[in-house]
Parts: sequence; C-alpha cells; structure tokens
Amino acid sequence: MRYQTRFARKRRFGWRRYLDLAVAVLAIAGVAFGVGRIEQLAGEDISGVMRVVDGDSLALGSRRLRLKGIDAPEIRQRCRRDGFEYGCGIESASYLRGLIGGQGVECKGEGLDRYGRDLVRCAAGGVDLNLAMVRAGQAVAFGDYQGAEAAARDEAAGLWAGEFETPKQWRVIHGGLSEELHAGFATVMALLRQLMSRW
Repeated sequence: MRYQTRFARKRRFGWRRYLDLAVAVLAIAGVAFGVGRIEQLAGEDISGVMRVVDGDSLALGSRRLRLKGIDAPEIRQRCRRDGFEYGCGIESASYLRGLIGGQGVECKGEGLDRYGRDLVRCAAGGVDLNLAMVRAGQAVAFGDYQGAEAAARDEAAGLWAGEFETPKQWRVIHGGLSEELHAGFATVMALLRQLMSRW
C-alpha cells in the first residue's frame, strides 16, 4: 500500500513537472510575442500631408497625432507680453504651421495616449518639430526636451518673453483634456494601450 502511494505520488509529480514546463514555455512565448509587438508598434512610421490642430497636435485624415514630450498652449489660451494679452495658443499653432510649411510630415509612433491619439516625434523638411517648438518657446517641455526649454527661457523666446500659465495649469482652470506627463510609467502605459488596441 505504501509502495503504491509513493508510486502514485511520483507519477503525479512527473505530470506536474511537464505541466509546469508547458506553462513556462507558453509564458515565455507570450512575453516574447508581446515585446515584439510593442517594438513593432512603437516604431510605426506615420507620414503624409498633415493638418495642424494646435501647437502640439496634428491630424492625418481622421487620425489624431500628439507631439510627444511637449505641451503647447491650447488654442483658446491667452498669455501676457509687454503688458498686453495675446492669443498664445493661436500663435503656437501658427508657428507649427510655419515650420511645416505645406511639406509632408514624417512621424515615428511611440504609443497612444489615453484619448487614442498617436504619441509621435515628427519632422518636416529635416526639422525636428517637437524640439523646434520647445526651442522657440512655443511649447514647454512635457517629459522631454528640458535642455531646449532651458535655452528658450534663457533667451526669453516665445512664451518666456512674458507671463503664462503652463498649458497643463490652464486646462485645469479652464477645462480641457487632462494629460499625463509623456515620460516614465506613462510611456509604458502608452505602448501597452497601443498594443491592446491592435489585438
């Protein structure tokens, strides 16, 4: 009786070992597939003639793209310079339109934000649009481009020539989309959102 119990236990442990091995292989394959999909989606190329929505957003047909790592004033946002109020949101959008100058825009996708917009880094005519917007003081750093923001502030360029609420502060006060900083855990979540949206 004792021999049979030991034999049954041994046989059960043998099956369990195979089951554990099969589960481990499936888990590793799943992780490898997921990482491959994330890398593929994160590097998606998006290009074409785009419409400027505001200082940090573009549209390609019905597809919305959000310039990653920057935050520009909202279209309705007003700022102060030389003692006068001006439409800094309109100025920022106009500056981005000027950078593009009717050329095709080439973007590299880096996930989706919580609103389903592609988070992108874009260039037009060899100009890095994300960097250029911050460097000109037409947007603030939002998880990236801190060096460009410091240079713009030192030169009192764009927004830094006067007084303004950061776009994030303005949205809290006046209403608008609440956005996560485009860095750290938010970047991982953006990639996961894009992965899940394609499954």
